[in-house]
Amino acid sequence: MQTRREWLTGAGAAGLGAAFSTVPSRVLGAHERLVVGVMGTGGRGTALAAAFENQPEVEVAYVCDVDRARADRAAAAVQRAGGRAPQAVQDFRKILDDRTVDVLVVATCNHWHAPGAILGCAAGKHVYVEKPCSHNAAEGEWLVEAARKHRRVVQMGNQRRSWARVREAMDVLHAGEIGRVYYAQSWYFNTRPTIGQGKETAPPPGLDYDLWQGPAPRRPFRDNYLHYHWHWFWHWGNGELGNNGIHTIDLCRWGLGVEYPVQVSSTGGRYRFRDDQETPDTNLVTFNFPDGKTIMWEGLSCNRMPQAPRPEVVFHGEKGSLTLGGGGYVVYDPAGRELRRVTGAPNDAAHFANFLEAVRERARPHSEIEEGHRSTLLCHLGNIAYRTGRVLHCDPKTGRIRDDREAARHWTREYEPGWKPKV
Repeated sequence: MQTRREWLTGAGAAGLGAAFSTVPSRVLGAHERLVVGVMGTGGRGTALAAAFENQPEVEVAYVCDVDRARADRAAAAVQRAGGRAPQAVQDFRKILDDRTVDVLVVATCNHWHAPGAILGCAAGKHVYVEKPCSHNAAEGEWLVEAARKHRRVVQMGNQRRSWARVREAMDVLHAGEIGRVYYAQSWYFNTRPTIGQGKETAPPPGLDYDLWQGPAPRRPFRDNYLHYHWHWFWHWGNGELGNNGIHTIDLCRWGLGVEYPVQVSSTGGRYRFRDDQETPDTNLVTFNFPDGKTIMWEGLSCNRMPQAPRPEVVFHGEKGSLTLGGGGYVVYDPAGRELRRVTGAPNDAAHFANFLEAVRERARPHSEIEEGHRSTLLCHLGNIAYRTGRVLHCDPKTGRIRDDREAARHWTREYEPGWKPKV
């Protein structure tokens, strides 16, 4: 029988099948120092590592990336932030194997978000997982199940949930200041360049491409996959809807007080460039909910709007409207006249602090994983509607697709043998 160390270093290390549910977790005091390991050190992962190091009573003990150079750079960034030098490793399972680690931060590519978080829960770690919390709908369900089974605190990185003025704006909406709220609009605009036509080549030195692929069925390396363009391939990413749409769609769902839709539609395409990108650069998605409520999201990856910047989200109700943007909010009367402007600022550190407090107190964080999954699921449904080219009809109690076998096949994915997540 393999020991845990042998599993980590030998042939058995290839898959996700090993269970860590017997690993005990430390009993934490209210002010005890928390030990953190960060999985994935791209721009966001390195920023998270430094930010967690700057939180009170937190030590970032590990930074991990399948690209060794990126892991080393992240270790240096953490050292600059807090004066400590975390271990830089390529295999995140070394973090799981260390029983002194309390928290796993998952900031990998999307196809690793849920599998990594599920393994973290099973290893006795609390988990902060970046958005979207899953690559597909089934993984989101499994992650919620894993958090419950292993009694772990799991928070998704939709940090606007912890911005003070955004939370205040939600209180305003839910208190009825603009009456019954029934429609929420949201947007994302960018001017991304072409990803070109990739060529098959050997992976760059220092990159463990096999581990990078992880649960995804194997594909030859091409020179326009890493380190960001994977977002635009369905095999690993979720397009702009899952990449940035999740932030504002989550706000829309929160403000409207809705859970699962009854109908989802999507239009658009890849219009700007003729290249390898599979996901749309121009996309309009609509979600209809019970009780006459609707969310609209518009995403443009290759165009900015010519007028002055519009807010991230607009809520419309019987007595007026409320906009969110820049960390603050504005309330308008039914004729569009401004009634009150409340300024604010982004504060991602508040989201990290909320998660760490929830870990210490075993409390519910601001974006508990079931809430994160519900918002992420909307992105998955929007992408499925786009990929199938038709309107989806969903069960309002579960979000599952009704009476459409082809669309329902996108609920999950194929996995590399031995790598399918297990709860």
